[in-house]
Amino acid sequence: MSDSRPPVIPADPDPNSAERAYGDFSRALSYVEYLQIDTLLSAHQPVTQAHDEHLFVSVHHVSEVWMSLVVRELTAAMTLLAAGVTDAPLKMLSRVVKAQQQMTNAWDVLKTMTPADYLQFRDAFGRASGFQSAQYRMVEVLLGNRDPALLRPHAHRTDLHDPLQAALAAPSVYDLTLQLLAARGLFVPTEVLQRDFSQKPVENADVLAAWLTVYRNPEQYWDLYELAEKLLDVEDNFRAWRFNHLTTVERTIGFKTGSGGTSGAGYLRKALEIVLFPELWQVRTSL
Repeated sequence: MSDSRPPVIPADPDPNSAERAYGDFSRALSYVEYLQIDTLLSAHQPVTQAHDEHLFVSVHHVSEVWMSLVVRELTAAMTLLAAGVTDAPLKMLSRVVKAQQQMTNAWDVLKTMTPADYLQFRDAFGRASGFQSAQYRMVEVLLGNRDPALLRPHAHRTDLHDPLQAALAAPSVYDLTLQLLAARGLFVPTEVLQRDFSQKPVENADVLAAWLTVYRNPEQYWDLYELAEKLLDVEDNFRAWRFNHLTTVERTIGFKTGSGGTSGAGYLRKALEIVLFPELWQVRTSL
C-alpha cells in the first residue's frame, strides 16, 4: 500500500544563513571575475624568496591603486572647476582626502619591516624606485608641483610621458581655483592667470589679497571659502604622506642613496619644503 501523504518540504533556511547565498556561478558574473582578482594577484611577483618582499610589493601595489583613484577624482574635479562649478568638486576632493589617508596609513604597515629584512632583497630590484611612479607624479603635477625634470624617468614610455607632459602644460587645480576667483570679480593679476603653467608658481601679493577678501567675507564667498579649506585638507594630507615616507625611509635605510638615484632621505626631506597653495597658508597670518 502506497504512502499517500504529501512529500515533506524542508523548512526555509534561516534568512540570515549562508545557505541562502548564490552557489552556482557557471552562468553568472562572480566577485572574482568582476574584480579580475586572478589578474590582480598575478601581478604580485616578488623577485626573491625574502619573506618581507611580499609586504614591500603589496604596500606599493595598494598605494598605486589608491593613486589611480586620486588622479581620477582630481581630474574630474578640475574639469568641473574649469566650467565654473564649485559644489560637486568638493565631494571629489573629500574623496581624495580619504584616499590620501589610506595611503599614509600604508606606511605604518611597511614600517614593520626592519633594516635587516629590507636588505635581504633591496639589491634585487636594482634602480626601480617609487620616484618613477607615473601616477604619483601625475598627482603632484595636478596639485601644482611643476618641475619638468621630474618627467625624465618616463621619457622611454610615451604612454606615460605624454599625459604627464600635457598636465604639466595645463592649469593645476590651484590655477583653476584662481581663475574662479577672477571670474567672481576678485582681482587676480594677468601674469598669474596666464603664466607658463609648466613652471613653478610664485607667491603673489595680489592673490593673497584676493584670498583675504574671501576669508574676511565667508558668507558672501562661501563656495570659494569652502573650496579653499578643502584644498588645504588635500595639501595637509599630502604633507603627511610625504613625512611618513621620509620617516619610513630613514628608519629602514637611514641616509643611504635611494635606489632611483636621489639622495634618499635628504631628497625627501627637501621635498617637505614644497608648498602647493602658498597664499592659502599665508592668509592665516594676514587675517
